[in-house]
Amino acid sequence: MAGLLSGAAILQYLCPMQRTIAIALVAILCIVSFPASLASQTAAPSASETLVIGGGCFWCLEGAFEIVPGVLDVVSGYAAGSLAKPSYEEVCTGTTGHAEVVRISFDPTRVGLSALFDLFFTIHDPTTRDRQGADVGPQYRSIILYATDAQRRAAVAAIAKIQAGLAAPVVTELKPLKVFWMAEEYHQDYYKKHPDYGYCRLVVAPKVGKSEEWVKRSGLIKP
Repeated sequence: MAGLLSGAAILQYLCPMQRTIAIALVAILCIVSFPASLASQTAAPSASETLVIGGGCFWCLEGAFEIVPGVLDVVSGYAAGSLAKPSYEEVCTGTTGHAEVVRISFDPTRVGLSALFDLFFTIHDPTTRDRQGADVGPQYRSIILYATDAQRRAAVAAIAKIQAGLAAPVVTELKPLKVFWMAEEYHQDYYKKHPDYGYCRLVVAPKVGKSEEWVKRSGLIKP
């Protein structure tokens, strides 16, 4: 307001021709600067994609994928079952149909589906039905829940590739994603928060170590 008043005060000391020129210049400046300022406020962030997979305890997958360059976020949750808003205790009964999964948000310009699937099959055993190590039950099954046909095709190719090198059949489920239910807050970033917890040291840490080695081999570069 002070700027407008001072401008108006200045205009009254100008002759009509000068006032006309000054007003025209202000109008031109507004026209030139407005689109640029508007664009800076409404510019869309770079596109990202999400992928939902499960293969054992979600603490393991979360810890392993969080360190991958190009991965933006990893959220632990439940999917593939029929129960709405399931709790951890309910999923642990093995009767809900849900699996422990993670939802991976990633930048496809930096890390692709084929790389993410390669790491997925590196850090878990896709040949053991309804279990990973000592974690037993359908909630720990190997599963890929695709959201697009591109994800489905990439998953089919990844399964075929890993199967070619294994004697035992791959039992990884491949299903369309219906609903992802976020797990309780205390499950999020569990390995980061509790690296010295017994399960984390014995089970999660070795898988994170495999992921670190995979990242080195992959050539993916951190920003």
